[in-house]
Amino acid sequence: MALRINDTIPNLTVETDQGTFDLHDWIGDSWAILFSHPKDFTPVCTTEFSAVAQLADEWDKRGTKVIGVSVDGVEDHKKWKGDIEAYGNAAPGFPIIADDGLAVSKAFDMLPAEAYLPDGRTPADSATVRSVFIIGPDKTLKLSMTYPMTVGRNFSEVLRALDGLQTSARENVATPANWTVGDDIIVPVAVSDADAIAKYGAIETVLPYLRKAKLPS
Repeated sequence: MALRINDTIPNLTVETDQGTFDLHDWIGDSWAILFSHPKDFTPVCTTEFSAVAQLADEWDKRGTKVIGVSVDGVEDHKKWKGDIEAYGNAAPGFPIIADDGLAVSKAFDMLPAEAYLPDGRTPADSATVRSVFIIGPDKTLKLSMTYPMTVGRNFSEVLRALDGLQTSARENVATPANWTVGDDIIVPVAVSDADAIAKYGAIETVLPYLRKAKLPS
């Protein structure tokens, strides 16, 4: 069964290059991002993991933990991290799950139940394992994105989406297309004009069902 928005993520026990733990315990009271890739020592994924490492301060500012997933083993992860750091000039301090048994890939619906890793496997054997999952402190899935093997993920967009999710959860608002922190938010339809003005000071009625406002500083 597919993992859908607002579903509780599976509480799997995972082996990583930083030890073994349950996913729910590792998340704790934080937000979390789980991002996967089909194989260690591959070109696109090396650039992506480097991008995540370079954003370490940004994840910290947002109270967000990151964890990678790979169908390779712990020792490969440890060796590959040297390449990741060399490419991006930033040490990847986050753990990487060793999903050589495909338990995580299947539980998160990245691979079908009948999938297996053949001897001499290539990235093509686990090609759909290139997803991003943003998970809330309540352990539910808030957002997911899946990419093909040839297109590098945009982690600036992941960061932007995380900002939107956290703002929406904290302020009970929505955000418009291309929103970034500081832009106007969308006032929920269920909130009256009077209540919105009392909360935000002023609102802009763009359409009868679309009102914008600035969040208080």
